[in-house]
Amino acid sequence: MKKYTIIFLLLTAGLQFSCNEDLDPTVYSSLTDTNGFQTKSDAIASINSIYGRLKGPSVGDNFSYWATRHFALTDIATDLGHCQYGGDPGQLSLGLWNSANGLLLEDWNAMYKLVANANFAIFNITKMSGITDAERTQFIAEAKFLRASAYMDLTDAWGPVILVTEANLDNPNYLEQTPPSSVETIEALLIKDLNDVAAVLPVNYKKNAIYESNDVGRATKGAALTLLAKLYLRNHDWQKVASLTQQVMNLNEYSLFPSYLGLFKESNKWCSENIFSSLSDANVNGTELLNHFGPIDHPVVENRWQYYTVNWDFYNTFGDEDDRKKCFFPEFMGTDKLLHKQAPSLGAQPPKGVFYMPDVSTRKYADDETTTYYDGHSVNILRYADVLLSRAEALNEISGPTAEAIDLINLVKGRSHAKLLVLSDYNKSTLRDAILQERGWELFYEGKRRQDLIRMNKFDVLVNAYHVRVGETAPIVMPKNKYYTYPQTQVDLNPNLSNADRQ
Repeated sequence: MKKYTIIFLLLTAGLQFSCNEDLDPTVYSSLTDTNGFQTKSDAIASINSIYGRLKGPSVGDNFSYWATRHFALTDIATDLGHCQYGGDPGQLSLGLWNSANGLLLEDWNAMYKLVANANFAIFNITKMSGITDAERTQFIAEAKFLRASAYMDLTDAWGPVILVTEANLDNPNYLEQTPPSSVETIEALLIKDLNDVAAVLPVNYKKNAIYESNDVGRATKGAALTLLAKLYLRNHDWQKVASLTQQVMNLNEYSLFPSYLGLFKESNKWCSENIFSSLSDANVNGTELLNHFGPIDHPVVENRWQYYTVNWDFYNTFGDEDDRKKCFFPEFMGTDKLLHKQAPSLGAQPPKGVFYMPDVSTRKYADDETTTYYDGHSVNILRYADVLLSRAEALNEISGPTAEAIDLINLVKGRSHAKLLVLSDYNKSTLRDAILQERGWELFYEGKRRQDLIRMNKFDVLVNAYHVRVGETAPIVMPKNKYYTYPQTQVDLNPNLSNADRQ
């Protein structure tokens, strides 16, 4: 009988990347269900292999999922993203993706590899006799949080997908072709899992009895509550969003980092704004973020690709007083002896000695302090500014503009010295638009933009408006383009995945 995709067959833990402060990796090879899962170290190796899947399995392959590829789906294909190249990222930039797009397949595979590692860990750790009950509870909670994170990303991108849990591993036929589960079915599992793990995960790992070190980067109570709030935000369950974000704030564990640009520097591995992040260490378990986001022909940030960028329309929305506008490379004298800058108008021809850049690269993952190829930038998957803005959005949807909602937004704005909002200037509709704009300024290229646009019913409106303005077609049709097409290789393996109603 034809079997479902091989990506579910990841039954080895592979390489393990630690999440402690110095981020030194420990390698565990050939950890299987026959020679492993005997000791606490085996269990930790299995759990850490799941964290490793947030990036890639080795230094030479750390460009998948949150190490680079995921941003193509979440930001390039929106009103702010741009890619001047063709191929797979160019398709997404133009809003003209299809089932053969390689970036869709890479992201799908990366997420399901994480799910497979999580299921394998839960299945085997549950049966271990060589660990305490407290250790078992901790390890399984981490695995379930990580699996929930991957399924949130899968359902954001594709909606109904194949649901596989540790329970399937007891079924010898679990790899047979399976129809996708509804988003509602998957969310029911995630809600249960996240509530369960939030009840047992620690607030932090200071003086932790199980890890015996401050293992920053591991799943915490705050991370579980925040991810659950994100799920309810997606579903417009505003009361639950308000409750959960208040719980996160009440932990008194998080605060905004003083400097927006400093938050993303390679040297800032972890700070009070981090709730859950993918951690890296240059040339050891690094990523290729700098290579994808850095500018072309820059005299300091050298040999980069200017691959994932923002369009000039988005850049021009920042106020000059906003520190976040400094998070770009809008003008510089290049190594090609040309002045790289923005064109004064669409279609303008540059004078001698000038190069008009088609887009503008960001410093967010390309600061000029970094020189390594496999850089050590951490990626903030969940951070405190998002919690504040999510709460402000929920409060506005419940009661319209309130002093608290405005104050929350202004906390985020104030950190960057941006122009503050005034309560009397807004009604519910205009504040909703202001929150969407603020989320774009604050969270660009952090994997949030596409879902924000869809949630606020602005995906087709804003993306099409941009494309039309620059002389391109209006590509987005809703609800057809709410979800991406399933990768064709997956459809070939399992015809239950149908693209009949998708682009």
